[in-house]
Amino acid sequence: MTVNSQNRIFGLDVLRAAAILMVVSSHVLWIYPKSNALIPTLLELFGFWGVELFFVLSGFLIGSILYQSYVSNSFTIQSVFRFLKRRWFRTLPNYYLVLILNIGIAFFIGYQVENVGLYFVFLQNFLGKAPAFFPESWSLSVEEFAYLLLPFALFLGTFSVVKNKSKRFLVIVFLLFIIFIFAKVVFNTTQTVSNLTEWNSNLKSVVIYRIDAILVGVLIAWIRFNFEVFWKKYKVLFAFLGIGIFFFLLFGITSSNLRIEQSSFFWNVVYLPLTSFGFAFFFPIFSEWKVSNSWLKFPVEFTSKISYSIYLLHYSIILQLMKYFVDTTTLSSSERHFFTLCYLLITFLFSSILYHFYEKPMMNLRDKN
Repeated sequence: MTVNSQNRIFGLDVLRAAAILMVVSSHVLWIYPKSNALIPTLLELFGFWGVELFFVLSGFLIGSILYQSYVSNSFTIQSVFRFLKRRWFRTLPNYYLVLILNIGIAFFIGYQVENVGLYFVFLQNFLGKAPAFFPESWSLSVEEFAYLLLPFALFLGTFSVVKNKSKRFLVIVFLLFIIFIFAKVVFNTTQTVSNLTEWNSNLKSVVIYRIDAILVGVLIAWIRFNFEVFWKKYKVLFAFLGIGIFFFLLFGITSSNLRIEQSSFFWNVVYLPLTSFGFAFFFPIFSEWKVSNSWLKFPVEFTSKISYSIYLLHYSIILQLMKYFVDTTTLSSSERHFFTLCYLLITFLFSSILYHFYEKPMMNLRDKN
């Protein structure tokens, strides 16, 4: 959801900025030699967390938009296409521009792209493992199909026997959530993954197993609108519950010896939704953090605004080109640090340019139509 500066919720900007910084920090590992040390392992985990936070945040924002539209007006097929038009103006222009740039770079460096046509319709990872090309695009496919599925499901739900719009909204979203949890159960009973690499490519990054992450955000948007007093009163308690979940995910799994080979149900069915709910528990406290007049306001809001451009540019475009021209394996430790600093500065510079001269004008065009 795009809002102007006067209506921005600072806490949600904090979450968005934190998510993109976690993703970028994880990809910095491509510059350094592989290591099993604590910091590289934590940075790799940050990459996973950053995308999962984006999913819940996206669900919370689109859920808020759709819920208000659903209960306030007659939710017609025109409502569905109006929502999709606004979403697509927000996401598709940047995506297609960067996709074409990626194709050009692949041709330039002599990289063979497989099934490139699937990327134009977000099918590269719909049913299974995505090709290696433009790897960060997997999460965008998940989001785009969630944008398609949810409004059409809500529209079809208007013909149900549940007359109360708010309850109907909840029933539809909850049923969709159960369907995608069931998809994970089916995966668990029909496929075997022996390590986290296989789990990452065959489950975590596949559209039909991941839309529930966005639906978690939609569910908490419903709670926010229907239990506002509860939402505000217990926001600190919810945050501590979120901390507890991540404490377990960080330390409890190891101490409980929940290895993927012996605990496939936990990893295939429970782990990802548990992560989503862990982030969801932070939303009451952050969504109520309306404004900030501290020195943090500008960097947080700036990073939040350009986060989508950063996500699209930082890895397959900027870092890949930099590493193509500079062999980081031959650099000294201090030279790698300098290379990393340059990478971060270039990423923020070009992402800011993309946002101000392309992404934002596209959103302004959307608002005029």
